[in-house]
Amino acid sequence: MRRTALAALCLVAVTGAGLTGCQSGEDTASAGSEPSSEQAKHVKENKEPFAGLSGGEITERAVAATTGAPSLRFTGEIPDEESGGTLRLDLALDKKGDCAGTLGMGDEGEVELVKTGDTLYAKYDEAFLRAQSEGEPQADVDAVVEMLAGTWTKMSAAGADAEDVAGFCDLDEVLGGAKDGSSDATRGKATTLDGTEALTLTEQDGEDRYTFYVATEGEPYLLRLESTSAADPGSVTFTDFGKPVPAEKPEGEILDLDALG
Repeated sequence: MRRTALAALCLVAVTGAGLTGCQSGEDTASAGSEPSSEQAKHVKENKEPFAGLSGGEITERAVAATTGAPSLRFTGEIPDEESGGTLRLDLALDKKGDCAGTLGMGDEGEVELVKTGDTLYAKYDEAFLRAQSEGEPQADVDAVVEMLAGTWTKMSAAGADAEDVAGFCDLDEVLGGAKDGSSDATRGKATTLDGTEALTLTEQDGEDRYTFYVATEGEPYLLRLESTSAADPGSVTFTDFGKPVPAEKPEGEILDLDALG
């Protein structure tokens, strides 16, 4: 699971990679510049929330708002470097380190995760367990499936077997890299994303192209990031900003993996 976890975190933090090193020369309004009288008139007449700001400035505001949120949910499908497959993510997480959601690998099943406090709970389906145990003796795989499939397990989140997955649950760790760097993004068209008014921005670094969707109502949150990078294609959608994470201890039987050694 180590490489899988790190691949997911790096893709979510591709915001940071997409914001650095791109100097196309387009959209050259300088950071912190004041809008001109004509731009101010445009704001008044059209109520355009980002009038007078360059694409880079808008993107930087979006990153600041998103990384400043106390909690959020991200969903997406991104490549997994180790397996060559696709990692599916749907996780709500906060800055306290709590999270709840699912992680899956293509059509190879999924694991349901809950981290609350210092404990990580996980429930694996049969397909996930068999895929992760590929190459092991069949009898051993069958025994693992019999014991774990469909059963909630728990372990210390600080343990060696849990720390990489637990990294998903720390919002500061997941989005920390996005705070660094500057942007040379280009403004695009206004659109609506899942019912929220948004502005599209694009940024290109060689053959790698990134598209950002930034909310134009309320806080300028980053709503979606799409990457057509040959190395890291994929997309991540951000929702539920500031909402409580439903990270509660699962009900029913829970198998203590730490106690099993």
